[in-house]
Amino acid sequence: MVTIYDGKPGLSRRELLKRGSIGALLVISGSAVISPEQAWGLETSALKPETMATLIQVARDIYPHDQVPDKYYAIAVKGHDETAAKDPAHKELIEKGIADLDSKAGKGGYRGLGWEEQRVALLTEIEKTPFFQAVRGGLVVSLYNQKEVWPIFGYEGESYSKGGYIARGFNDIEWL
Repeated sequence: MVTIYDGKPGLSRRELLKRGSIGALLVISGSAVISPEQAWGLETSALKPETMATLIQVARDIYPHDQVPDKYYAIAVKGHDETAAKDPAHKELIEKGIADLDSKAGKGGYRGLGWEEQRVALLTEIEKTPFFQAVRGGLVVSLYNQKEVWPIFGYEGESYSKGGYIARGFNDIEWL
């Protein structure tokens, strides 16, 4: 990624490390978005692969978790592609929303912005739009309902089948 100097001092060590492992290179090939570094791919059927790649970055910026790999964000936004295949209005909402976001970002589009705070500022500008609300609303469920991400957050899942919370550490206060 090429970062244009915008008057900010050089990258901090933390920022350099974050950029090295998070927001990895996404390759767009035909109807797929591929992450060769993290060995996953996402095939699209209705939305353009460029739209999906931007949607993955938007998802990461709305719900930023450095410890969550991009593949879980890709799984979370895949539902928009599936819905767009059945609903032309949803396809237009997402494609137009991403196009508007890229336009506001300027040369290089949304994914071309090198600083997270620049991307978040753009998202803050559009947070009342139906596009943003559709993406944010879908992510609440589609990102956090993936059982594979639960251990990353320290969540063990529902407890009813294991005897409930009271019998499984409700009164443990070792952390205090």
